[in-house]
Amino acid sequence: MKKQFSFIMVLMISAMILLAGCGKGSDTSSGASESDTFKVGLEAGYAPFNWTQNDDSNGGVKIDGTSEYAGGYDVEIAKKIADGLGKKLVIVKTEWDGLVPALTSGKIDAIIAGMSPTAERKETIDFSDNYYKSNLVMVVKKGGEFEGATSIQDFNGAKVTAQLNTFHYTVIDQIEGVEKATAMDNFPAMRVALESGMIDGYVSERPEAVSASAANENFAMVEFTEGFETSEDDTAIAVGLKKDSDLTKKINEILQGISEEDRTSIMDEAIKNQPAAE
Repeated sequence: MKKQFSFIMVLMISAMILLAGCGKGSDTSSGASESDTFKVGLEAGYAPFNWTQNDDSNGGVKIDGTSEYAGGYDVEIAKKIADGLGKKLVIVKTEWDGLVPALTSGKIDAIIAGMSPTAERKETIDFSDNYYKSNLVMVVKKGGEFEGATSIQDFNGAKVTAQLNTFHYTVIDQIEGVEKATAMDNFPAMRVALESGMIDGYVSERPEAVSASAANENFAMVEFTEGFETSEDDTAIAVGLKKDSDLTKKINEILQGISEEDRTSIMDEAIKNQPAAE
């Protein structure tokens, strides 16, 4: 009986040690899994920089916590950065106004969302080197009175808007006599407003305007010979990162390895592959 009891005790103690070891291993594995991810925040609603789609076609990446996928120029750049970091890319769909808070709170590791490294934003977060640069244009109704505009001043008296909390909205003030409409949350909303006649045009970067006119035959893109006055930071696009992030130097090295030719090719593909609904 004593031998049997001792044997049982040995088995129980061995089992407890084994379970404790498994628990410890599980925690370590979980931590490693977290450190092996590169969590990127974007709207998934700003084609051709980023959009939402139903499957993984054309290189779409699953949006965390949903059955949807994200595609676009930003997603392709994010994939290259994740590969260069040796991490798994995780896309976190986030409203524009929530991107910086998500970054500073640690919910995401980076913002790759067509975001310009403006002086105001630099007060809160850091930015990588630029990964795209684009000019400002206007999206209007095709055949309308503003399609032939060559100067921003041709929009005197027009109802014009732009996305909320972007420098696009502030440059509208450079148009004399403009009727500055309420800023809107996203580009799909502005396209609906333009289609319905609520506005005469909205300010955008050239890639989005190309997308809008390609997706809707009633839209046209206006490029100016006398355009908006902007700084280089305003028209550039960069990766948003936490202040003093260890990732900044590594990401800059990765971006340096993407040639201008490759960047143009990636954008051309994004414009071609964007969902028609965008």
